[in-house]
Amino acid sequence: MHPLPMPTCRAGRATTDRPATPPGRDARGAGPHPMKENRVSLPETMRAVEISRPGAPDVLRPCTVPVPVPGHGQILIRIAYAGVNRPDALQRAGAYAPPPGASPLPGLEAAGTVAAVGPGVERWTVGDEVCALLPGGGYAEYAVTPAGHALPIPEGLGLREAACLPETCFTVWSNVVLRGGLLAGERFLVHGGSSGIGTTAIQMATALGARVFATAGSEEKCAACRGLGAERAINYREEDFVAVLKTEGGADLILDMVGGSYLPRNVKALATEGRLVQIAFLEGTRIELNFAEVMMRRLTITGSTLRPQSDLAKDRYARDLETHVWPMVVRGALRPVMDSEFPLEEAAQAHARMEGSSHVGKIVLKV
Repeated sequence: MHPLPMPTCRAGRATTDRPATPPGRDARGAGPHPMKENRVSLPETMRAVEISRPGAPDVLRPCTVPVPVPGHGQILIRIAYAGVNRPDALQRAGAYAPPPGASPLPGLEAAGTVAAVGPGVERWTVGDEVCALLPGGGYAEYAVTPAGHALPIPEGLGLREAACLPETCFTVWSNVVLRGGLLAGERFLVHGGSSGIGTTAIQMATALGARVFATAGSEEKCAACRGLGAERAINYREEDFVAVLKTEGGADLILDMVGGSYLPRNVKALATEGRLVQIAFLEGTRIELNFAEVMMRRLTITGSTLRPQSDLAKDRYARDLETHVWPMVVRGALRPVMDSEFPLEEAAQAHARMEGSSHVGKIVLKV
């Protein structure tokens, strides 16, 4: 892990290491480019990583594809770093299809430089450095995304670290704060505390004044969770998180991505009127559950996935992050926790590391 210095937001700056395209040709080599007045010179094609077929990490293959063109309200980003996330692995396995109109390439977050802007874009200009939530396509040299899903790079963070912010921050804010309604002083339990989501949730909840509990699978990972602000880190191989939370009065809010056998255990670990927010099902989606306990203790079970939500919803999350979460980054209360970096062409190895569950924090691809 590499703690980062305290940042403030900065304006974007231009970079100069872009391949050239002959004047008057668009990104696909088909005549005048529609973004002529709002773009740098763009190549016709780009390096990328595609999913050759559903399967294990080795189905990720380097390829060459046309550079996308931003449409109305979109920006084109020249990607420096792309984050690697669990939904990428689900898409690779054939279990998480891209939404209509999205790139079939994996990759849901990235950081880089604005290379072109589409009609109707007002905030961003060519040369601005941004990090952004993507509808797909992050495993490539260029990607398009709605302009409202981009955020400025916090001062003091490089593009490498900033690439780790969007997917986890959008997910944690929308589920822990908005859907889960976490309040200062409440007991919050996050499973997978050493994951990208977990490390972000621990820090964000701590900054909001909650009492944070986390589960992890080794003493090293538990130590990492405590170092980020968790009051108690529970090694699930040695302790029962239900018993631990019951001694504390139960969890007011639980964020879970495990599912399966954890669902009835989470219900037992909740305090009366507690809330369970489900964001993934690593252990499976089907389980038997006695809902009488849910009714008698007035529990709430909810959940969400980020990718299928509307562009407008994600616009709102982005503005919330800039208003409420970016200041946490500014004062050093929330720092990207970096695990490892792989070249773009080694995306398969990055996926293998993520699925091996030995990592702590985020994995990135250098483009």
